[in-house]
Amino acid sequence: MDIIEINKALSNPVRIDMLKWLKKPEDNFPKQIYVPDFSDGVCVCHIQDKTGLSQSTVSHYLTMLQKANLLIATRHGKWTYYRRNESEILKYIQTLSNEL
Repeated sequence: MDIIEINKALSNPVRIDMLKWLKKPEDNFPKQIYVPDFSDGVCVCHIQDKTGLSQSTVSHYLTMLQKANLLIATRHGKWTYYRRNESEILKYIQTLSNEL
C-alpha cells in the first residue's frame, strides 16, 4: 500500500465524491443495462453524467483511483464498470489509524 499515492488520489473533492457515490451505487446512480445489480460497479457513463465533467477528466480521475487501488474496474464489452475496493479502503484506514 502506498499511502502517499492514495492521499494524492483523495486530494480532489470530485474523486472523494466518486468514492462516496460508489459506496451506495443504488442510491446514487440510475439502473444499468448490463449490470443492473451493481455487482461489477457503475458504468463510467453514469459516473461522468453525475460529475458533469468531460469524459477525459472522469477517465483520468477513475484511473488515479484505480492505480491507488481504491477502485476495481471490470469490462463488459466496450463499457468499463467501477466499484470500490473495500478491502484496500479498510487497510488504508487501519494503516492511518495505526501509524498516525
